[in-house]
Amino acid sequence: MLFEVEKMEPRQIYNLLIGLVAPRPIALVTSMNEQGQMNAAPFSAYNYLCTDPPVVGLGVTDKPGGVFVPKDTARNIRRGGQFVVNVVTEDLAKAMNVCATDFPADVSELEMAGLATAPSSVVKVPRIRQAHAALECVEHATIEIGRSRIVLGRVVAMFVEDEFIDPKGPYIKAEELHAIGRMNGLGSYVRTRDAFLNMPRIPYEEWKAGRRE
Repeated sequence: MLFEVEKMEPRQIYNLLIGLVAPRPIALVTSMNEQGQMNAAPFSAYNYLCTDPPVVGLGVTDKPGGVFVPKDTARNIRRGGQFVVNVVTEDLAKAMNVCATDFPADVSELEMAGLATAPSSVVKVPRIRQAHAALECVEHATIEIGRSRIVLGRVVAMFVEDEFIDPKGPYIKAEELHAIGRMNGLGSYVRTRDAFLNMPRIPYEEWKAGRRE
């Protein structure tokens, strides 16, 4: 089937796009409002975009309804300029899903999910204590596009528990970290446990030699 986007409803576009752009890493983002109240929310419209300087991108749609009202995460980042991306692993999956619940404003997602916080190293927004890795970020820019906001965050510190670091690189022991990924919007996720495929990049000279064989 061919789908012409300009003839489709936004929800239809969403349904197809999130099923095709997959699997996606999940950012469990902690942010803080002016009164110091914490917010925790998962986003799978998320990835790293460059490394020099290190920048991650986060897509945050507005709250549902006919008016352009930003979600708490986008509002907190715009006003406070800081946030933390907590890496979602298998053992955090259920808690992450609780944080996705649309709780009333006076209810703490972290408390409902049974999560605690720990001080960050550089930014004032705490990370999630149970997260094995986290990226401390400051807002580089926020771009408003339609009913969405693209938040660009410059990574200023990275916390990783020692057991998941190979000091030779340093590298992340991804086979042991067991991050999970988001698939379509029907509650589908993927595990990375026992699912790695190793396929080194082919040097050009090696590729040419292989072509002649």
